[in-house]
Amino acid sequence: MSDHADPLPKDTSWRVPLPVTPPQARQEVEVLGLTFRSPVIPAAGPNVRDGAALARVAENGAGGLLAKTVSVRAAPVPRPNMAQFGRAGMLNTELWTELSLDQWLDREYDVGLAAARAAGIPFIASVGYTADELELVAPKVAAKGVDALEFSIHYVGTSFDAVVDTARALRSVVDLPIIAKLSPHFGDLGELAAVLEPHVDAFTCINSFGPTLAIDIERAEPVLGSRYGYGWLSGEPLRPLAVRSVFEVARRVKKPVIGVGGVSRGEDVIEFLMAGASLVGICTQAIYEGPQVYERVAVEAAHWLDRHGRQSFADVQGAYVRRFGQGQRVLTEKEEAPRLDSALCIGCTRCGVVCQYDAMHAEPWKTPTLVEERCFQCGLCVSACPAGALSFSPRAGRTVAEAA
Repeated sequence: MSDHADPLPKDTSWRVPLPVTPPQARQEVEVLGLTFRSPVIPAAGPNVRDGAALARVAENGAGGLLAKTVSVRAAPVPRPNMAQFGRAGMLNTELWTELSLDQWLDREYDVGLAAARAAGIPFIASVGYTADELELVAPKVAAKGVDALEFSIHYVGTSFDAVVDTARALRSVVDLPIIAKLSPHFGDLGELAAVLEPHVDAFTCINSFGPTLAIDIERAEPVLGSRYGYGWLSGEPLRPLAVRSVFEVARRVKKPVIGVGGVSRGEDVIEFLMAGASLVGICTQAIYEGPQVYERVAVEAAHWLDRHGRQSFADVQGAYVRRFGQGQRVLTEKEEAPRLDSALCIGCTRCGVVCQYDAMHAEPWKTPTLVEERCFQCGLCVSACPAGALSFSPRAGRTVAEAA
């Protein structure tokens, strides 16, 4: 090969293109007295590892900035510390920032804040972890001029008292909006949020989930570099757990919630907002796709509003909480079978494959047939249909409130 041969072109086929047409719906949201240019912001991680990364996030349309967590010392991050899991999930042994607090105070915050001010968006700093550490770190970070502080409960034990003590310590040393980032290992996060509510101004749900373990079976070795190969799950597989956590908190407290976990599309933003979130954070998808993800997802979400005749994100925020905050009527007997829109059916046979009750019969390129008396109303064929050709009609008295 010639020394002057052209390099191989980079494969960018995995990138998701930005929507071409500007949305009509208003993208700005007001949270904690701050104006975000969209509800889509970064979540703390390698995507916001330093000032330069924060600047790229701001330049690529994020609604606001949130920096990687700082503490009294740099994190001893194991190597390797990230591994792809499934299509869009991740296992990681990521900790807080591997940079020193002094480096953040001397340089990284200045670069990130300059980018935030140039873009006209808020800047949230993340600090950790114990009460003693927060009392030392938080005032120094607040003095840089950040707009709010997030603190994580990930390493402060599992008792509510320890979490409340940490929040009180932070409140005693700063006069800024305080956001508590909750971890799923606490169980019902609504109960925890209710206890924390007097001491904080908002919540983030959720941190990554674990510990987990993945093994390279060709070598019988862990894929991550922690002592036993344990890591934490983030990305797409985490989203249903994260949405549930946001809902638990939003139905118990009145303060804003930032939803984090598995956001990769505009529709995911809408789901989190309906569950009660006011902002939505992205980390894993930003690692896989790059900083353009923030603008793309925000624009996709705004286009969803356009298609559904909504003027702003406020029009959908909390919609699910209002409808199902007290639960829904539970069916244990079949009321109806799925309905098929043959005009939408693409003859893929997916419904016949997934049906476990021999109720749906499907042949390639033909309209499937349904044996209604065999249908269990499990719903899997409806959710698995790639064309949206199957559905259940709305049933009366769906929510507990409606049934009453």
